[in-house]
Amino acid sequence: MIKPSRKPDTTYSTSPTNGKPESASCRALYLTGVGALSSPFGLVVPRTLSPLLLTPCVPPRSTALTLCASLCRCTVDDRVTRVAWLNRSTILYAGNDKWSIDNRVVILTNTKTQYSIKIQNVDVYDEGPYTCSVQTDNHPKTSRVHLIVQVPPQIINISSDITINEGSTVILLCLAFGRPEPTVTWRHLSSKDQQFVSDDEYLEITGITKEQSGEYECSAVNDVAAPDVRRVKVTVNYPPYISNVKNTGASVGQRGTLRCEASAVPVAEFQWFKEETRLANGLDGVKIENKGRMSTLTFFNISEKDYGNYTCVATNKMGNTNASIILHLQQH
Repeated sequence: MIKPSRKPDTTYSTSPTNGKPESASCRALYLTGVGALSSPFGLVVPRTLSPLLLTPCVPPRSTALTLCASLCRCTVDDRVTRVAWLNRSTILYAGNDKWSIDNRVVILTNTKTQYSIKIQNVDVYDEGPYTCSVQTDNHPKTSRVHLIVQVPPQIINISSDITINEGSTVILLCLAFGRPEPTVTWRHLSSKDQQFVSDDEYLEITGITKEQSGEYECSAVNDVAAPDVRRVKVTVNYPPYISNVKNTGASVGQRGTLRCEASAVPVAEFQWFKEETRLANGLDGVKIENKGRMSTLTFFNISEKDYGNYTCVATNKMGNTNASIILHLQQH
């Protein structure tokens, strides 16, 4: 669940002048998720009505199913004959009479000293000017508040996990929505420094290598709430590469093992040869065991005929490679 900061995100600006309408801006945080904290905001017009002065009114925070509530309050005095709340040129409430067909708009208070409405589940479409219109014995007065709806960043479309051959070009996409528009960045998590690799919605890697495989993280940030973060796994297929092979010495009658390690994606399949003859597991007193990237050839009772040159062949769909390993008589 996204947790907003303890202090509501509200901004009001006023420049009172005698008898002239005042304006203010109020920012409502549009949260996603059931049970998020709501942040009501308010507009207060003091009893004097001359000049109109705007100050924020912030009721206690609460946990509710309402995602976000916007509260607009207009304080009046007994000289008022008629009051109304408008959104742009549309009347929401005139006195106790509701003109709006929107069920989210409700009247909270209508007394001689206060006239309040509430907008529940604030949406981006609610953004805009709201006017409290007060008719007195002398002349009408108005006070305006501009509602700015901020939306936390949300990644709405991202590439799926992908498997691609080494040397190919891969393009990853990460689309995000929010208000203000979020900044999108890509980062390679599998690299040692986890460096940023793109500050755009698109990440293009040409001639991809096996070192560039792994997880890529897309982050959408707009400072309204916590960043939205998603990951894509990129698997790079590449041919086998045999490393760490060593010749082995053993005495007649002893047990000896040859080892062959190959890095490959997909995992390589192994075969063992002596000269031109392929060796089979369990025959001629040998055991072949393949586990992941490692293959072993074990002799249980070495004889003179077992000494010689052996070839390990590693194969996958990307290609094959081989390495020679010598089993020799161990010198004492």
